[in-house]
Amino acid sequence: MVIFEPAASSYEKFIRTGNLSCLYQMDTFDLTIVSIYFGILAILSFYGLHRYLMVFLYNRHNKKVTAPSSRFEDLPRVTVQLPAYNEMYVMERIIDAVCSFDYPHDKLDIQVLDDSTDETQRIARSAVERWSALGLDIHYIHRDDRTGFKAGALENGLKTAKGEFIAVFDADFVPEPDFLQRSIHYFTDPKVGLVQGRWEHLNRDYSFLTRTQAIFLDGHFMLESYTRFLGGRFFNFNGTAGILRKRTIEEAGGWEHDTLTEDLDLSYRAQIKGWKFVFVPDLAVPAELPVEMNSFKTQQCRWAKGAMQVCKKVLLRVLKGNFDAGEKLEAWYHLTGNITYPLMVILSLILFPAMIVRYNQGWFELLTIDLPLFILSFSSVSTFYITSQKALHKDWLKRIMYLPGLMAVGIGMTIPGSKAVLEGAFGFKTPFVRTPKFSVEGNKGEWMSKKYRCEINPLTIVEILFGLYFAYATFYAWEIGIYGVIPFLLLFLCGYFYTGLWSLMQSLKRSSLWDTSERFIASMRPYSRITRYD
Repeated sequence: MVIFEPAASSYEKFIRTGNLSCLYQMDTFDLTIVSIYFGILAILSFYGLHRYLMVFLYNRHNKKVTAPSSRFEDLPRVTVQLPAYNEMYVMERIIDAVCSFDYPHDKLDIQVLDDSTDETQRIARSAVERWSALGLDIHYIHRDDRTGFKAGALENGLKTAKGEFIAVFDADFVPEPDFLQRSIHYFTDPKVGLVQGRWEHLNRDYSFLTRTQAIFLDGHFMLESYTRFLGGRFFNFNGTAGILRKRTIEEAGGWEHDTLTEDLDLSYRAQIKGWKFVFVPDLAVPAELPVEMNSFKTQQCRWAKGAMQVCKKVLLRVLKGNFDAGEKLEAWYHLTGNITYPLMVILSLILFPAMIVRYNQGWFELLTIDLPLFILSFSSVSTFYITSQKALHKDWLKRIMYLPGLMAVGIGMTIPGSKAVLEGAFGFKTPFVRTPKFSVEGNKGEWMSKKYRCEINPLTIVEILFGLYFAYATFYAWEIGIYGVIPFLLLFLCGYFYTGLWSLMQSLKRSSLWDTSERFIASMRPYSRITRYD
């Protein structure tokens, strides 16, 4: 292997000779690499500064009391909508949860909006019949035509909804009995169009993947949704665990089907119309996190693509609208934030050659320019998520031990995330692919043998190749003694290997090929137990 010895730095040559041109002696390749490298680091630092801004605004505003201005003397009627598609393992649980609300039954109607094609239909119908016999106003609504997917189901249910307010819960959520009683009174303010609860996690401690997801979502809700609400910025309905005023939906133009994130789309259209949204951090609603890597990727890609579609659809309207500079800037950050996915992929590709170029230019540049930019980009992530964990959990010190893993998973997601962002930006249409759930709670639960799976993406091979690329880059950096960059390279290496190899291993374990091999091994050992993975 050829080891490049560092040339005297351009800065050192300038000191020795006094010739300013020494600072610019780079060939075309070097100049191109360095220009792209610094351009991407500058943009990532711009988004990193936004995380610092959110932490600052949170600390500035979080002492504000979030409470209803008054209370209804006569509770209004509420329609609860439960959109679902092939959710046989969690369907009965969510129906039982909403039917146990301590809200007056004469002011409540429940719609089970089931587009399922499997056993979920029987389970849902049975649960509806059981609760209907007990006197609840609950209806099973089935569509054979899934036009509009979840948005289409919500739109269809709205036609027969009896309530002035619409509560929406995805099938994997388990709201507490007092959810409606705690949230409905915010609507005594006639300007309020939405009350959003915070997601909690039924299976936070199930695995490394669920622990990192929980930290991701805690940061989203406490440092994004809550801070945007406190600061009077746009924030979005998260598609579940919230209540909308029916008139808000109608005045915003209803549920539209042209994006994969119908909740984000409706949120911006409603707030542009002047409706006020409320986020209540203490209104926690437990839900199930994806336990399968491919399901996690599917969910994240749907959100990333949908956000880019909404960005194209509404951002210009916000920027041209009668909103203050802070609102416009925050909407820009909110709707364009996923462009960091493709930028991180480009950075991943050029990081190795850029490391060599910068090293051969000398240590002064590497330590005074490159390292501070990297630290700014990565430390903003740490500050952001540490703040959210401190806000929610007394044992936050234990939880933040997962921050390096969180960063690695975020890096590993850049390849499928980039594909999703580019599809959204260039208008490639794909169906709404729901995230399968398996009724896994706590730190126990079996899911491998259960029905439903998200198919492995061919990009998984690309992720593994990126992992090998960074393994070589890390070895090279060690060989030539650039020890300071190795922690950053290891984040990339671990991130790409984790998302790639874990996707591959879980898919193989659930495949018929794995099942066949298990049977073969078992046949060689007559007293072995055969485990099925259908």
